[in-house]
Amino acid sequence: MPCFMKIIANWNGEMKFTAHSDTGHNVSMDAAGEIGGSNQGFRPKELVVIGLAGCTAMDVMSILKKMKSEPQAFRVEIEVEQTENHPKVFSKIHLKYIVKGDVPEEKLKRAIDLSQKQYCGVSAMLEKTAEITYEHIYE
Repeated sequence: MPCFMKIIANWNGEMKFTAHSDTGHNVSMDAAGEIGGSNQGFRPKELVVIGLAGCTAMDVMSILKKMKSEPQAFRVEIEVEQTENHPKVFSKIHLKYIVKGDVPEEKLKRAIDLSQKQYCGVSAMLEKTAEITYEHIYE
């Protein structure tokens, strides 16, 4: 049976919306001033990239914990290019997995590859329109 998700986006005037998930969480969205917003929330496409960061970061940490190679610190930085014409879609996405601590490189690379090639559903969706590249860096 397929998984089901429900999101409701309520309009708060101007270009502001508050989205509510069926898990009970909220997020604010707004547009830039030049298109009628007041810059009081995330842009929808930012939320897509945030979703990608969270999806792959959670995968990698879960896998590293199972490998008993948890880092001291870990973050994912993402740079995105989009097309110039409407609808402006992502064309290139580059992820940097930045690790601090004694995590063997082969384990880190394996965890990242598993996330990108097998587990992260957000990556799987985005790779339909964008070239996704990634690297890992130790601090």
